[in-house]
Amino acid sequence: MKKLLQIAATIDEPLFLENLIEKLAYTHYDMGYGNAVVPKGYEALETSTSEIYISGDVGLSDAEEQINMPYITSFFFTCIKAKDGIYKLAFSSSLS
Repeated sequence: MKKLLQIAATIDEPLFLENLIEKLAYTHYDMGYGNAVVPKGYEALETSTSEIYISGDVGLSDAEEQINMPYITSFFFTCIKAKDGIYKLAFSSSLS
């Protein structure tokens, strides 16, 4: 018999995380790589990456019990700027 398992993750301070990512996007010093001449069909990009530690809880529950486990892990957040001149969050990845 298969049991239904629910998994949920929460972040302790989501507004603080949002603020850090916005700072990554808006305060990066532009080295000018986004304006480099590249072969036809390609686009030069300026990138900015930051490692940020995140904490929260992971909850596992089934019909009988619930378990909450705290976590602390680091993520890389990368912003990319193209010709429009605005840094945009491109991807993030966990390092654990």
